[in-house]
Amino acid sequence: MAATARSGSLRSYVLGRLAVAPVFLFLLLTLLFVLLRVMPGDPISAALGDRLSAEQIEVRRQAAGLNDPILVQYGRYLGGVVQGDLGTPATDPRNVRQIVFDLVPATFELTMFAMVVAVVIGILVGAIGARYRDGPFDVGGRIFGIVIYAAPVFWLGILAQLLFANRWGLLPSGNRISARIVFEDPTGFYLLDGIITGNWALWSGALKHLLLPGMTLGLVISGVFIRMVRVNMLQTLRADYVEAAQARGVANRRVVFAHAFKNALVPVVTIMGLQFALLLGGAILTETTFSWPGLGQALVEFINRRDYAAVQGIVTFFAIMIVIVSLLIDIINGLLDPRVRY
Repeated sequence: MAATARSGSLRSYVLGRLAVAPVFLFLLLTLLFVLLRVMPGDPISAALGDRLSAEQIEVRRQAAGLNDPILVQYGRYLGGVVQGDLGTPATDPRNVRQIVFDLVPATFELTMFAMVVAVVIGILVGAIGARYRDGPFDVGGRIFGIVIYAAPVFWLGILAQLLFANRWGLLPSGNRISARIVFEDPTGFYLLDGIITGNWALWSGALKHLLLPGMTLGLVISGVFIRMVRVNMLQTLRADYVEAAQARGVANRRVVFAHAFKNALVPVVTIMGLQFALLLGGAILTETTFSWPGLGQALVEFINRRDYAAVQGIVTFFAIMIVIVSLLIDIINGLLDPRVRY
């Protein structure tokens, strides 16, 4: 009976999250549509006005459906998203879906590497700081977390380029891979492709190019994980079951790492979902700083061209990914921590 109740509780929790996710996505897409429509000027004229005549611009407007009533445009936009149609840019022969397909591996490889960096640094610094509370390492870790989180990612990226690439010549300053390396990329994820194809020159070259932008982006958000892990560790170390284990004579190291540390990591899963949106935002600046050929750099280029159709499509994809990742993190959190289901 108890097992059935627990199963039903988890099922209700998952169904509730599945029901909320489409509503949240709908609100995000509606906000995006409205923001792009209230911007002054005509998107076709802004993108191509210096290359087309007035008659040609009008033809383009008609073809893009910009002369239709706003509600018709809104319905067409939502219908296209449901069908996987993210729109057609005015300044690129590919549709947005193809652009996303071509560039998303670079962005995801960067963000996943940065997330690993942030979590590893956050867990190590936060856990050790909590274990030796108010000691030199703890104080230094807290200062580091505050400073690194406040640092602009583009400033940190430029500083890393100046030191590690230009001055010391240890790592490449930009791009995703050297033009001298010949390779096949069946997945578009160069690290994975290097392993699949046995091309270790590709793997090592991709890793070298990934280190600076990945470390830069990961360091910026590691401050959040440092604070979260430290606070949770301190709370867990004061829990009754930890004090009971210490009273039974359990070794202090085992109490810290087998009991407190494991339970303190559960809230980190929730933070990972919240930080994913910040990672995507940071990836835009990081890709631009390091000439990383991903969706973030493409988005900046389309903004500079005033190609609002492409901007709308790429931001729509980002919104969908944020909702999906948040949903998955919520479900995983519900599996790990039964308290969040009620």
